[in-house]
Amino acid sequence: MRYWINQPRRTIALRVVAALVMMGAATPSRAETGYVRAVVTKGGFIIGVGGGTGTLVFRGQHYPLEISGASFGATIGASTTDLRGHAYHMHSPADIEGTYSTIGAGAAIAGGAGGVRLQNAKGVVLELSGVKVGAELSAAVGGVDVRLRR
Repeated sequence: MRYWINQPRRTIALRVVAALVMMGAATPSRAETGYVRAVVTKGGFIIGVGGGTGTLVFRGQHYPLEISGASFGATIGASTTDLRGHAYHMHSPADIEGTYSTIGAGAAIAGGAGGVRLQNAKGVVLELSGVKVGAELSAAVGGVDVRLRR
């Protein structure tokens, strides 16, 4: 303890600054946000099925997407939705792949706005909204699979 007391203040200050710099040097990896556009068509009676294509724009690159899904519950009709939005918490384009769970209700007759917030097991959150065209009524539990088209 006497060692610290006898040192000049300048040396102590330099050690404190050096310790703070070293602590700040280890920053966690930062998640990024991508832009997503997708056109999804779905239809059904009790069991609904749907699919579509889309594009992920991430770090200035365009990645084609395949989208598929199914739902079970009160579903009747058919609709097409043009969705646009963001994919949050991404570290690489492959992070967007996976099954996204959703529980939702919605309706569209002739045309209307729709929106969705989904999350996959990797923590990626999709926030999408857009215009829904068709005649569909849905209060169903379902999942959406998103894959990079290769």
